[in-house]
Amino acid sequence: MTSGQVNLRSHRVLISLSKSLLSILSYTAAADILVVHREEAICREALGPKGAVCESDSLRDAVRLHRSKYKEKEKVNNHWDNKRWGGTATQRILRGTLAALAALAVCSMAYSRTKAQDNKEEVRSPITPAVITPPAGNSAFLVGHAVGTQGYVCLPASTGASWTVNGARPEATLFTRIFGEAVQIITHFLSPNTNPNGFAPTPIPFGNVTWQSSHDSSKVWGQPIHAITAGSDPSCPNAGSITCLLLQVIGSEQGPDGGKLLTKTTFIQRLNTNGGSAPATGCVVPGDVGKQALVPYTADYFFFRAEE
Repeated sequence: MTSGQVNLRSHRVLISLSKSLLSILSYTAAADILVVHREEAICREALGPKGAVCESDSLRDAVRLHRSKYKEKEKVNNHWDNKRWGGTATQRILRGTLAALAALAVCSMAYSRTKAQDNKEEVRSPITPAVITPPAGNSAFLVGHAVGTQGYVCLPASTGASWTVNGARPEATLFTRIFGEAVQIITHFLSPNTNPNGFAPTPIPFGNVTWQSSHDSSKVWGQPIHAITAGSDPSCPNAGSITCLLLQVIGSEQGPDGGKLLTKTTFIQRLNTNGGSAPATGCVVPGDVGKQALVPYTADYFFFRAEE
C-alpha cells in the first residue's frame, strides 16, 4: 500500500468520525431547543386562553409558578442528563472537542482536494469536437460542476430591444466530490482583469469571466474563443441551453498568501451545459429596456494546463 493510499484512508476515517461526533453535537443543540419548547408549553398551560402570547416575562412567571408541578420529573431528567453528559462543564468540553474535530475534518478535506488537483491522473481530458478542444500539449488537471445563474440585461437593439446585446454575466459555484461529499472549490463571476497576459485583448474590457479558487484565492480570467451549440455533441447534449465553450486564459493572479492553484491554467472548457439561455420573452420593445433576468444553469468546467 502506498503512502498516498494510507493518507486517503486516514482522511476517510477522520471525516467519518467527525461526522458521527457532529451528529452528537447536533443532538445536544436539539435538546436545548426542546427545553425551550417545553417551557413555552408550560407557559401556555398556565396562562390558559388559547392564543395567549408567551413573551419572556410571562414565560418566566409561568414557569416559576408551575415549577413545583414538574419538580420531581425534572429531578429524574437532570439526574439522567448528568449521568449521560457529566454536567455543564463536561458538555462544554465535549462541544469544544467536537468543534476542533470538525475543523480537522475540513482541513483534511482541503488537503485531499489539493492533492487530487495536483495529480494529473485524477482528471481525464474530455472527448470534444476539435473546435473546442485545447491545442495539443495541454491536459486537464481540474474539473468542477457549476451551479449558478446567467444574468441578462435588456438593452436597445436594431429590432427594438434584446437580452443578448451584451454577454451574460455568470455567477456560479463550482463543486467537486471528495469521498462522496460535494465540496466547493471555485467561485465563478465577472470581474476586471487586473493582471492581463499576452493573449488579453486591447483595450481590456471592463470585466472578464473569472474563476477564483476557494482554497487559496488564486484566480484566472478567460475569454471565449470557440463555441458549439448545445445539443450538437455528446459533450454538450442539452438542446436549448447555453453554448459549450473553449476559453483561453487572458490573465491570472496569485492568492493573497501566494497561492498558485489556478495560475497554471491555460484553457478552460465549459461542457454539459443545462439551462442558462436568455429568456424568450420580456425584452422586445424599447419599453422593456432596463429589465434584468437571472436564468439558472449548470455546467462542467474543465481546467487545462501545459503538459510538463
